[in-house]
Amino acid sequence: MPHSTHIHNPDVIIIGSGVMSANLGAMLKRLEPTLSIQVYEVTEELAQESSHGWNNAGTGHAGICELSYTPHREPDGTVKVAKAIEIFEHFDHSKQFWAHAVASGMADKPKEFITPLPHISFVHGKEMVEYLRARYEGMAAHHFFRGMEFSTDREKIASWAPLLLEKRGEVPIAATKMDGGTDVNFGNISRKLLGWLEKQPGCGIASNHRVTDLTKTATGWEVKTRNLVTGESHENNAKFVFVGAGGGSLALLQKSGIPEAKGLGGFPIGGQWLVCENPEIVARHQAKVYGQPLESAPTMAVPHLDTRILDGKKTLLFGPFAAWTTKFLHKKGSYLDLPLSVKPDNLATLLKIGVSNLPLVKYLIQQGTQSMQDRMDVLHVFYPGAKAEDWKLIEAGIRVQAIKKTDGEAGIVHYGTEVITNEDRSISALLGASPGASVSVNIVLEVVKKCFGHLLETPEGRARMKEMIPTWDEDIKKPENAARFAEVDRRSNELLQLI
Repeated sequence: MPHSTHIHNPDVIIIGSGVMSANLGAMLKRLEPTLSIQVYEVTEELAQESSHGWNNAGTGHAGICELSYTPHREPDGTVKVAKAIEIFEHFDHSKQFWAHAVASGMADKPKEFITPLPHISFVHGKEMVEYLRARYEGMAAHHFFRGMEFSTDREKIASWAPLLLEKRGEVPIAATKMDGGTDVNFGNISRKLLGWLEKQPGCGIASNHRVTDLTKTATGWEVKTRNLVTGESHENNAKFVFVGAGGGSLALLQKSGIPEAKGLGGFPIGGQWLVCENPEIVARHQAKVYGQPLESAPTMAVPHLDTRILDGKKTLLFGPFAAWTTKFLHKKGSYLDLPLSVKPDNLATLLKIGVSNLPLVKYLIQQGTQSMQDRMDVLHVFYPGAKAEDWKLIEAGIRVQAIKKTDGEAGIVHYGTEVITNEDRSISALLGASPGASVSVNIVLEVVKKCFGHLLETPEGRARMKEMIPTWDEDIKKPENAARFAEVDRRSNELLQLI
């Protein structure tokens, strides 16, 4: 149902209703209950773009199974695992905040948005087997990954994920498994948090509202919106604006005119999934299994075979497959989004990206023209016994890979999420890619630290943040903090009904 609550001249305006916006809005209101907050959303329902359940894999990215965060073996044979450890800590912030949301009544029924699910890494070929062994040795030494198992034994791996071994040849294989993984419905947790926010004094949500312009004022920002149902335009003012509009963030940043947006570009990549709903097959797979990256593929295209739980129904997803698009948003985007994003200040950067990423362009063309059999051939690398009649192709969300110029070089932001904040810290916007939604709480925590740091300088503010994220000011990565991590993690898992 549409939302139509309007707050005049609030302290904060949030653009977009996805998981980033939902977490920030809820966090700010808990941190300072007197803040007034207005949310604008272009779609009728909330969290319908990248956060929507079918538009992402729902992986609780914690660095457990994603080989992208530990891509290389060093000359001495080891694998550096610092990035996986960092991602794990960031996702743990999400778990802590969502556990607080459940405990405090901000979100109910945690099983509707998070489910325990083993996370498995799976590789084949002698070289990759040795890589995975070295990765396991590096990760299992850290207290975050205690309980991770490694095996090259085919019967053992078949007991973890039977579909991986069905009709498989004698090529060397290896896998790691950890039971602490999760499947997350980011759309549901977003709607729960926003539902709570809308009920708080001084807070409103208006859906079917497109933000058409941002203008700097002496005290903050003037935000112009258009009601997509009535066609009426409105103006509102706020001291702080958060642009959490997913693929729509770049255009709004450009409209803001802030110097920090100069030179930024966006490269949209559409997504598709193969989906299996055959109950006999779905019942045989209970894990998220991530494999080796595809050559020349973007970050989001590392293949994985996933159990997916949406609205209580289990299915299997495989992919993602990329698709060429010029739209920046799945539901409310336009094919003119990419052309209109090209400006004099980012033209050179975009051209350089095109020239230096010809393998990526070739990959997108290949992906867009492949047949169902081509896609099944990729699935057979994971599940050799898969039959085409059990799978269908569906459209997924759109990822806009941020493009920026750093030290004179143009590059696609494959990892992490860019937080763009202007000099007076009156506006922040988010651009970027994986792991995105999983680490959204850590990302918005950084926004709070940077733009609302004064709220954390009081004893009351620090105590409130400590209630929301118990380890927000602690480094639980350190070995001496292993017991503290175990204590907090157990509490989060209990509240989220993960154990």
